[in-house]
Amino acid sequence: MDVHADRDRCLGAGMCALTAPQVFDQDEEEGLVLLLDARPPREQHAAVRLAAGVCPAAALTVTGQGSSPAP
Repeated sequence: MDVHADRDRCLGAGMCALTAPQVFDQDEEEGLVLLLDARPPREQHAAVRLAAGVCPAAALTVTGQGSSPAP
């Protein structure tokens, strides 16, 4: 699984950091997404897919290992 976070699209809602805190965080200045692990371990894959699905800005993209890209 490969994960990409588009900080230009991010609204700072924080759903990613709440859903998959081992993979996403927010910066302290603007509250925008910080990608902590672009290739998370398998045990994080479900949480990452969920985080991508609940992102209100569709700022997260997940590809690889049978994953379809998140909108």
